[in-house]
Amino acid sequence: MTANLYKDFTARFKLLIAKHPDLITTTLSNIFTMRLIGNKTHGDLAEIAIAEFINQYMYDFRSIHVGKDLYRAKSQEEDIKIINEITKQEFSVSLKAYGDGPLQLSTDKNFRMFPRLQQEKNIIEDRKIIDKIFDDAAFSDFLNINVFPLIYDEKKQRCNILVFDYLKARKNTTKIILEDASKGRKHPVYRFYGKDDSYICEVRYGNAVANALQRGLWTHTKNGLNYFDSITNGWIDYSHNIVLVQLFSHALVSSSAGHANALEKIKEDIVKLKQISGIKTQ
Repeated sequence: MTANLYKDFTARFKLLIAKHPDLITTTLSNIFTMRLIGNKTHGDLAEIAIAEFINQYMYDFRSIHVGKDLYRAKSQEEDIKIINEITKQEFSVSLKAYGDGPLQLSTDKNFRMFPRLQQEKNIIEDRKIIDKIFDDAAFSDFLNINVFPLIYDEKKQRCNILVFDYLKARKNTTKIILEDASKGRKHPVYRFYGKDDSYICEVRYGNAVANALQRGLWTHTKNGLNYFDSITNGWIDYSHNIVLVQLFSHALVSSSAGHANALEKIKEDIVKLKQISGIKTQ
């Protein structure tokens, strides 16, 4: 159910971007400008930015940025709650801002995926067993975690919003292989392959107290590209907005009254952007 809600949302998001690419280009430029302030700053601010993008430009959806406090214990992985304004149905989204390469789809906090795979042989090729694994409670999150990744190439200053197709991954998995630690990897992994040994995703080892990077469900945006849907219809070039950095620096040493005045001007600018794009205003 959740997967269908999310798929409908990403399809609508993709349609909006196709019609109004300037809106997402401006937003992505602002998000990745934050890397000039700090290497990790853009990730947290991307959550706020995408939530507001939805609120401002997708009139049939509303979003709420959950923030870090509620999920600080990592009981859940979602960052944004989205409400379909027509059906009133709700679902949550985990936003990721990763470089073009390995991408974590789930931290597998309870450490269930790897032990479940250990119950089978080191090479799993039987279709019935593969289906049984996907149907197991340990893999229940496989279809329910809605990851919205902003994949960026900093050298070329471009971004691609790539959504992993879990249904296609499950359908096309023909082999699961346990591979030993190698090439700087401390722990073994179970890799999922399609026909012709094409890479799909992997489950990394690491118990509940391990570093999040040592465990969970991962894929690779280059090696597993066939299992992604590009919401941005390919790479979008972005540029740094130096004025935004200046705005932040001045805002940090000014009063809330000054912030209120600046906010009104920014709201007026958003209205103009909507009018130019012909987007419905609320």
